[in-house]
Amino acid sequence: MLLTRVIPCLLLKGEALVKGIQFKNHRYVGDPLNAVHIFNAMEVDELILLDVGATSEKRKPNFKLIENIAGECFMPLAYGGGVWELDDVRKIFEIGVEKVVINSYAFENPEFIREAAKKFGSQSLIVSIDVKKNARGKYEVFVLSGKRGTGTDPVSYAQKMESMGAGEILLSSIDRDGTWKGYDTSLIRHVAEAVKIPVVACGGAGKMEDFSQAVKNGASAVAAGSLFVYQGKNRGVLINFPTKMELQGIQS
Repeated sequence: MLLTRVIPCLLLKGEALVKGIQFKNHRYVGDPLNAVHIFNAMEVDELILLDVGATSEKRKPNFKLIENIAGECFMPLAYGGGVWELDDVRKIFEIGVEKVVINSYAFENPEFIREAAKKFGSQSLIVSIDVKKNARGKYEVFVLSGKRGTGTDPVSYAQKMESMGAGEILLSSIDRDGTWKGYDTSLIRHVAEAVKIPVVACGGAGKMEDFSQAVKNGASAVAAGSLFVYQGKNRGVLINFPTKMELQGIQS
């Protein structure tokens, strides 16, 4: 296994695999089970699966679909979307998922993270923080799949989530998402320097060098979507992943 984790981040809408740009205009890119089979063959070390509509649509997780995916997944799997009860977390772990990702509900009810960490362990909990620059050019945490600003600074929020018991931070730049322009290294650096738990950088990866830049700026791991589901910026669908040899250069 690589020292730096490189993680495909797959988005679900209903039962379809989708990808958007800056959290909007999601388009169909395939069947999630087919993608998992391909990533299995490519010996991916870890996978993140996020249902981008569940929370805003007030839907519970699709436990049957998650179970089917977990059953086919040879690598550790993290799932997020529509989780707001401890029983949801329990069910997700029972069907074979290793980590649960909490986003909007962590902001709405931070105490939930403390309760979940106490019951299931911090190592199994990822708090997802979606960030974009507001009209004043300041970083701001957004919730509900980037639809609602919170007025909250991501650095202080990440520290709060760490104090509540989060085991990792999934830090996504909405501005960079799907753009292939590289990670927001300033955002990564500010958050990573403020917390002791791992920060997984997401949003903007377009080439291998972007992984290295994220790691140099404090990311413990890197996640990407477009880079692993498209064949270049023209967005022709092609599930892919670098070889172990290609990934050696990103190690810090």
